[in-house]
Amino acid sequence: MQRLISIHDTAFTRLLQVDWLLPTLARFLFAAILTGYYWASAKTKLGDGILGLFQPSAGAYTQIFPRAMDSAGYDTSQLTFFHWAVVTAGTWAEFVLPALIVLGLLTRLSALGMIGFVALQTLTDLYGHGAISEPATVGAWFDTASGSVILDQRALWVFLLLVLVVKGAGPASLDRLLSSAKQPLS
Repeated sequence: MQRLISIHDTAFTRLLQVDWLLPTLARFLFAAILTGYYWASAKTKLGDGILGLFQPSAGAYTQIFPRAMDSAGYDTSQLTFFHWAVVTAGTWAEFVLPALIVLGLLTRLSALGMIGFVALQTLTDLYGHGAISEPATVGAWFDTASGSVILDQRALWVFLLLVLVVKGAGPASLDRLLSSAKQPLS
């Protein structure tokens, strides 16, 4: 038994020394699973032409402010500057924050921003789009189903992002490159 414990301790002590593994895998999985999702979502929010970055589509307002759009008869001109600012910033965030995470640039701040984004996205889905009244969509923790869109999936997304907040981007990142570039040469 002592031999087995010794092998276990040796193997996992070595694994603890592989500090680059978790942040590198977290960034890879974010790129593989969530970057395309967020970029596709952001593209649906862009208005026409180059100015579409500053003039979001009506669908963008409907996605982010469903009740306000319903109250305004789906006429975006009846919404306020606040609505425009939130929709525009949200659209940009869906492009910029995932790109920064994939590049490993300002990773901790970008991951925190994405956690805030996921929280707002979740609240909008639950209360703005009415998912709170759909138990299968909301899901429940500690049940036998693992695929609810809200509680199960988004908890895993946030955990993945928390790894980046705590551990940083890892060695294959612009953060590391910039950090080593500012080190004085000996």
